[in-house]
Amino acid sequence: MSAERTSFRFVGLLAGACLGASLLLLSVIRSPVTVQAQGNPRLTVEADCSTFAFAPDNRIVYAVRHLMKTKHYDLQRDDIWVTTLEGKKLRIVNGEKFVKSLAPFSYAIQSLRWSPDGKRLTVEMLTDEVIDARGTTREGLLTDLMNDDGKEIEIAGTKNSVIPNGTQAAWLGDGETVAFLTEAVKPKLLYSIGTVRPTGGRGGPVFEGHTFSAVAWDAPHNAAVAIERDRSLSGPIQLVRLDLIKQSRRELAVLEGYLGQLSLSPSGARVAYFHDGDTMEIRELAALEKVTRVTAVYGHYEWSPDERRVLLKRGPEKKSGDLTWVSIPDGKLDPILHDLTFHDFRISPDGVWLAVTEPGRRSLMVYPLP
Repeated sequence: MSAERTSFRFVGLLAGACLGASLLLLSVIRSPVTVQAQGNPRLTVEADCSTFAFAPDNRIVYAVRHLMKTKHYDLQRDDIWVTTLEGKKLRIVNGEKFVKSLAPFSYAIQSLRWSPDGKRLTVEMLTDEVIDARGTTREGLLTDLMNDDGKEIEIAGTKNSVIPNGTQAAWLGDGETVAFLTEAVKPKLLYSIGTVRPTGGRGGPVFEGHTFSAVAWDAPHNAAVAIERDRSLSGPIQLVRLDLIKQSRRELAVLEGYLGQLSLSPSGARVAYFHDGDTMEIRELAALEKVTRVTAVYGHYEWSPDERRVLLKRGPEKKSGDLTWVSIPDGKLDPILHDLTFHDFRISPDGVWLAVTEPGRRSLMVYPLP
């Protein structure tokens, strides 16, 4: 290897970026942005939080960018922290010590997800490693399984805790099974579904022969709703219900159109998605012929606990934007937090708290939900 230092880090990755694009030699100049939202935050975490998630008990797990230097390389190995709303913080993963590899290895955490009981996590990472003496690198995607104390959960028979190429993974309500997606039609057009049971080492594809453009897990009930498409994307757009344990599939409806952002309501009784760039459709799973259409600009959203509205950040999911309540079914807009922009947001499971990250350095703040 050359004695010159090589930049070898993940910086400023955008959702949907092709893994084939080089992740080396990236640099982004960020301008710190300080915002003041209405009222005082219950909690402020002064760190560069790349992603975060509420636990069922309102603890928050978050990833913090961790850059480190070796003799020849600049690496990124993110830390993972857990905090309570009272500000009691614990680092459960120290990125500098987490990876046991003789070869230079970088990873950037893309998403974190709690199990329904709040005892386990799925940690999705983009990776980059040097594989030979010439400095050739190999990029990858994986999901790591761990307890809420940061201890990795080994998958029996594999001697590791990793689901290679697994994305959007979720622990199911049985406490034993992890469901995940793998790319079936590139780039990120269609996915296959797989499951694994770490204690038994058993797993593999489920619903073979079926491919999906989006899946919304109903983890507590070991189920999911999904948008099913054929590999040519020429057939009907089907909304289906999946039992992930029994591996049974039920067709719910044929959709006239689907653009993205499939989600289940908190009760699991309703499903929503964007039909097109300015129309959201909501369907009652018990009365699928009942379709509510709401005028709303495409973006990332989360349900209110009473399911009478959604909190919307308009535009691409990984771009900053303002937050607006959208009432169902009249589409009335009610901006919050003084129309300031935020990089990301989450509503707590009990509907009491709103966590946001700022643009720029992405400090994490938690407010009473307006």
